[in-house]
Amino acid sequence: MASQIVHFARLSDHDRNTAVPLPKFAAGDMLELHVRDADGKKRMLPIPQSAASAVEALLAHMLRGERVAVLAEDQEVSPSEASAILGISRPLVVLRMDRGDLPFRYVGKHRRALMKDVLALKAKLDKRQTAMEALAEDTDDLIETYGL
Repeated sequence: MASQIVHFARLSDHDRNTAVPLPKFAAGDMLELHVRDADGKKRMLPIPQSAASAVEALLAHMLRGERVAVLAEDQEVSPSEASAILGISRPLVVLRMDRGDLPFRYVGKHRRALMKDVLALKAKLDKRQTAMEALAEDTDDLIETYGL
């Protein structure tokens, strides 16, 4: 079974300007999706309360003009897909796998990593990047202040 990252979606500027943000949900509130198909037939689909916060967050991100994708944490991804998520090259992903930084399994000759492991590595890399940027900023401040 080939792994596929769900495609990224973005609202057009027109849709962003005409869409109304969802209000914050309170206990007991219900979210319903009203659908009208191409033939004009209308249906109402209740959205479970447990999914309402995800729908709210999804729409909020899209209204800010951000691209979004829905990913299952137990979904398996290839090194190429992981590289797109991590923002590093495929060979670096394979190196991280070989080092043990990114758990994976073989499916035949192909490596597969769980999405939750890729996202955990991304959080670690992002935290490290933030620390390096703060250190560089401190260094710049020292140079400006003390002429080092």
